[in-house]
Amino acid sequence: MPSSAAAAPYELFVSEEDEKATFVDPKLRGKYCVCFDPLDGSSNIDCGVSIGTIFGIYMIKNQDTVTLEEVLQPGKDMIAAGYCMYGSSCTLVLSTGNGVNGFTLDPSLGEFIMTHPDIKIPPKGKIYSVNEGNAKNWDTPTAKYVEKCKYPTDGSSPKSLRYIGSMVADVHRTLLYGGIFLYPADKKSPSGKLRVMYEVFPMSFLMEEAGGQSFTGKGRSLDLIPTDIHERSPIFLGSSDDVEEIKALYAEEAKKAGSA
Repeated sequence: MPSSAAAAPYELFVSEEDEKATFVDPKLRGKYCVCFDPLDGSSNIDCGVSIGTIFGIYMIKNQDTVTLEEVLQPGKDMIAAGYCMYGSSCTLVLSTGNGVNGFTLDPSLGEFIMTHPDIKIPPKGKIYSVNEGNAKNWDTPTAKYVEKCKYPTDGSSPKSLRYIGSMVADVHRTLLYGGIFLYPADKKSPSGKLRVMYEVFPMSFLMEEAGGQSFTGKGRSLDLIPTDIHERSPIFLGSSDDVEEIKALYAEEAKKAGSA
């Protein structure tokens, strides 16, 4: 939190770790609100797996009367998003709505150096990333898609499974190498598991800025309008062609349900 000695650039904070939003003292307020997951993948700390911080930033619409509605905006209204990954190196990936750039911390300088300018995700990838331990609870489109990844019928090579269990690390790899990251709704978590405000939205924003797609199983992720700061959603994001395949499977399932 900003100190009382200087004005903060922010009006409002929403964190995965706090049940309620934090409003900055009116005398210190700025013009932005920030949603963040301060430590994504924290269950992996003890085994040394990469973890990170995810954030999304919105412009305050009404600076005279700041309410919780300021952060309950669709993801497409974000003005910036990014994540910092703490692993073999410390990497910051950031977009302000004009492409995606990656920076790596140089400990000798104490500064981040641009190492991945203008990141563009390949249109199609060779990797799929999903927790297959939940397979028995998946819906039909997800099960069909993963089966297709393993046993393609078009003569192409199977995709490789890579799943770390830290969203930052899994999405970072997907962004650089291409492929798809899936965290679907299932029988155990019918609304999905990942939080809209500080996981789904920021990562979807970055993925679209890099030329990929993000899908909820019903529509574009960034078109969601959250009603709660800890709302959850399914998510499928990554290379455009790969996401198109799972979108087609959901459309096929919806058509069958409509004709039943």
